[in-house]
Amino acid sequence: MTDDGRPLRCLVTGATGYLGGRLVPELLAAGHSVRCLARTPGKLRDHPWAGRAEVLRGDVTDEGAVRAAMEGTDVAYYLVHALGTGRGFEETDRRAARIFGEQARAAGIRRIVYLGGLSPSGVPERALSPHLRSRTEVGRILLASGVPTAVLRAAVIIGSGSASFEMLRYLTERLPVMVTPSWVRTRIQPIAVRDVLRFLVGCARLPYDVNRAFDIGGPDIVTYEEMMRRYAVVAGLPRRVIVPVPLLTPRLSSLWVGLVTPVPGALARPLVESLKHEVVCAERDIVRYVPDPPEGPVTLDRAIRLALRRVQEADVATRWSSASAPRAPSDPLPTDPHWAGGSLYTDHRERTVAASPQALWRVVEAIGGENGWYSSQLAWSLRGRLDTLVGGVGLRRGRRDATRLRVGDSLDFWRVEEIEPGRLLRLRAEMRLPGLAWLELAVDQDPQGRTVYRQRALFHPHGLAGHAYWWGVAPFHAAVFGGMARNIAAAAESATPEPAHIR
Repeated sequence: MTDDGRPLRCLVTGATGYLGGRLVPELLAAGHSVRCLARTPGKLRDHPWAGRAEVLRGDVTDEGAVRAAMEGTDVAYYLVHALGTGRGFEETDRRAARIFGEQARAAGIRRIVYLGGLSPSGVPERALSPHLRSRTEVGRILLASGVPTAVLRAAVIIGSGSASFEMLRYLTERLPVMVTPSWVRTRIQPIAVRDVLRFLVGCARLPYDVNRAFDIGGPDIVTYEEMMRRYAVVAGLPRRVIVPVPLLTPRLSSLWVGLVTPVPGALARPLVESLKHEVVCAERDIVRYVPDPPEGPVTLDRAIRLALRRVQEADVATRWSSASAPRAPSDPLPTDPHWAGGSLYTDHRERTVAASPQALWRVVEAIGGENGWYSSQLAWSLRGRLDTLVGGVGLRRGRRDATRLRVGDSLDFWRVEEIEPGRLLRLRAEMRLPGLAWLELAVDQDPQGRTVYRQRALFHPHGLAGHAYWWGVAPFHAAVFGGMARNIAAAAESATPEPAHIR
C-alpha cells in the first residue's frame, strides 16, 4: 500500500522475459495492480494471470509508448536489456535507460526498480565484459534520473529457465567428463529466483530517500566447478570428472558451450565472459529494508532442487496454461526459451479417425493388459522381459479392469497419472529407464468436426545415458509408436473395442 492506503500501481517492462513473467503474479499476490509494456503482447496470452494485468504494446526505446505506460503509475520495474541483439546492444541499452529515466521523472514515478549484474570488486569498469559493463551503466543512468531508484545486482540466478542455470544444467547432465576453462574455479555467489523475486517485490515499498545499488546473493559462495558437482548430486547423477585447462578463451569457451548445450551462442558468450571475475556480494544492506524469511534465504542445493522439481515430480501439463498444480516462481512458463527446462524428447503422432470420439475413447481406455498395445506384440513382450531382467516390473502387472481406468492404476509397466474421461489418458513409465517417460493418448475433434487421435511419447533423459538411450531406440519408433497410432485408429473405425494385435 502507499502512504494514503491505495494499492501500488506497478509498471513491469520485460514481462515476456524470464524474470518479468514471474514477477507479475508475485506483485498481484502482494495486492498491487500491474501494467505490462511488451513489444509482443500476444506472448503473454497463455499466462494464468493474463486477465488480471493490463498489457500495453510498446518498446522501451519508444518515448511515446513509455510515456503512456507510465501514466498514473507509482513504481516502474526495468527488467529489459538488449543482450544477444547484436554488437550495438550497449548503445541500445544506454538509449533505452535514458528514455525510461526521463519519462519516469516526467510522469512523477515514485520508484524505479532495476535488476542488474553483480560487478566484481576492484576491477575497473573498462575491464568488465560488455555484458556486465552495460548493466552497470544502465544502473548508473537510472540512479541519476532524478527518480528514487533501487538497483539490485545479482550474479547467477538459479531457476529453471534462467540462461545461467540452463547452461549449468546442460553442461552437467550431458558431460560426465569435462575438460573445462579455468573460469570454473572462479568464485560466485548464486541466488535462487525465489529470493530475487522477493527482493524485487519488497523494493516497491522502499523509503523514498533510498537511491542506491544493493548486492543480492544466496547464502553459498562457490566456484562454478562446485556448482556443477552439487547439481550432479541433487539431480542424482554420477560424480562428474572436471579437468580445468587454461587454454580456452571466452570465445572458445562460448563455442564449446554452444556445441554441448542448446543455449544460443549470443547468450552463451556474455555469460561466459561474465565468469572471468569473482562476483561475490560486498554487502547485504538490502535486508534492512526487505528482511529474510524466518527460514533464511534459499540455499544453493534447495534452489537446484526447486528448479528441477517440475520434472522430478512428473508434472507434465498438456499445455503450460492448463497445468493444474499451483505455480511456483521457479516453474517453467510458456514464454521461457525453447532450450529451457532441460531436454525433453517427443515422438508425436496424429491421425484423423472415421469413428465417433466415444468409439475412439473406448479403445484408448482399454489399452494394455490382455488387450495389448496395438503394435508389435513381440516388441512389447521383449521390452517387458528386458525390464524384468534388470529388476523392473515388466508386463506382469496387467490392469485392474479390462475397460475402465482411474488415476493411480498400474497398467503393465506404466502408471495412470492423469485421465480426463473421453479426452486424455496420460501414463507414466515405471519400467527401468535412464530418465522419465510418459505416454499421452488424446481424443479430439478438428474444426470440421472430424475425430482426431493424438499420441505423444515424452522422455526426459537422465545424464548422458538417457540421451544415448533415446537415440538408440529412436529407429524403432516408427514401428512401435506409428503402428500403435494406426491400429488404435483402425480399432475405433471397426466399431469394436477389441484390439487388433500385430503379431
